[in-house]
Amino acid sequence: MSNDPTPPRGPQGREEADPVERTQPVPLIVAAVALAMVLWGIVYILRSESFGPADLGDQRTLADLRGAPAGQAADGKQVFTGNCVACHQATGLGLPGVFPPLDGSEWVVGDERVVANILLHGINGPMSVKGSSFSGAMPSFAQLSDAELAAVASHVRSSWSNKAPPIAAALFAKERKAATRSAPFAGGDELKAFAAKPP
Repeated sequence: MSNDPTPPRGPQGREEADPVERTQPVPLIVAAVALAMVLWGIVYILRSESFGPADLGDQRTLADLRGAPAGQAADGKQVFTGNCVACHQATGLGLPGVFPPLDGSEWVVGDERVVANILLHGINGPMSVKGSSFSGAMPSFAQLSDAELAAVASHVRSSWSNKAPPIAAALFAKERKAATRSAPFAGGDELKAFAAKPP
């Protein structure tokens, strides 16, 4: 017999009470900040304009994406941006030693037939532009329409410091029809030989 005055605890006496999950509401400051951010977002979207600087994101409309309606002249700057700017840059200065400049290029402001045939057939190999040597590849853009080729050629010939006259779409149609070439020009020497031939 034990001298301990407290009676022994049975199995029920040893167990702790079941845990109870209490609800913990979101602190008021967190709820207020979240609500303020949602309201600010709504006001920002409602007040933002549909057009703005291009560096703030793509804000083109459906009309911009559809392009010019049939029968309307192509936009030379848009064709240039979509096909040429990656190599020749928006400034027309190209990348030194890699892609030749279009600004001030003797090829760009020279013979219209040469410009048309460069765009129609492309060029691979060494060539000199403004006294600097380049050896690369420019693809053919024959997949573009005559109107698009004329628009981009005219844009390049009149942009930056270039002051050459525009090129008509009819010249591209004529050169496309008369072409016997299936490969790009092999550098500047072949372009010079082509330019020396009578039309």
